Amino acid sequence: MDDPYKLLGVSKDATADQIKSSYRKLARTLHPDLNPGDKAAEEKFKKVTAAYDLLGDAAKRARYDAGEIDGQGNEKRSYRRHSSAGAGGGGGFGGGFGNFKFGDNADDIFSELLRRKGKNRAGAGPGGKFWFEEEDADQPQAGGNAQYSLKVAFPEAAMGTTKRINLPTGKSLDVKVPPGSKDGTTLRLKGQGNPGRNGGPTGDALIEVKVEPHAFFTREGDDVLITLPISLDEAVLGGKVTVPTVDGKVALNIPANSSGGVVMRLKGKGIPHGKGRGDQLVTLKIVLPEKPDAELEQFLKSWAAKHGYNPRQRAGME
Repeated sequence: MDDPYKLLGVSKDATADQIKSSYRKLARTLHPDLNPGDKAAEEKFKKVTAAYDLLGDAAKRARYDAGEIDGQGNEKRSYRRHSSAGAGGGGGFGGGFGNFKFGDNADDIFSELLRRKGKNRAGAGPGGKFWFEEEDADQPQAGGNAQYSLKVAFPEAAMGTTKRINLPTGKSLDVKVPPGSKDGTTLRLKGQGNPGRNGGPTGDALIEVKVEPHAFFTREGDDVLITLPISLDEAVLGGKVTVPTVDGKVALNIPANSSGGVVMRLKGKGIPHGKGRGDQLVTLKIVLPEKPDAELEQFLKSWAAKHGYNPRQRAGME
């Protein structure tokens, strides 16, 4: 039979406050919510809770010290209570209490109900306190973190920006989005969360960056990708065209006789990182006129008759 004094780590002449303090320290370490899946910790938590149920009650403690009850709170006299009530075999406390196994002492049932009620409140108190810490309600408690979502455009996330957000409290904050921020990046604003209690510190504001999809920019690491439409004459003859980038438009020289699918690189026009930047990769896409052009059609027929070629054959596809 476990000695409740040894379970709580106190001497037999310990004061009520010493017993309470020792139990709370053990509970903070052994509570099932802090040790998910640890059966050994859960079993020890049950034992120290039962020990505190006994020693924390002055009358029970006196009876235990006098040898009238054992460490489980059961009478040491040799008799058992009998009752025909209930079909669950639990005496007068039949199956209505949900498969409890208490022996014959009604105090055990009452203690277990109180323990379960306390356990069900775990984590629900202010500041995330567990039920066994609720007696510290007058102590300073840190405020919780507040979470927000901030939408930014693709170029803003790439180059950095400052956005103003309005908090539910009515307060407004300027949030600096650093260059190169990715979708899902979380920014932390110290001391801008929920207020603490009893002089405790204020929590932080956690801002999740949501990068909005762009009409033609996509990101691959620190590079920006774009597909650039060019006309047939630009592909054949070459020329200078305008290309959008995350920080403005630039000129790009298309070489003569450029095929669709060719990738051209704009150095240093990608995502900033550290002291450098990625590149922008431009994939050429040849776009024909929206309406048929009889003159162009006639020219191509004449040209193909003399200079026709099979690019699929050259690629080994035929």
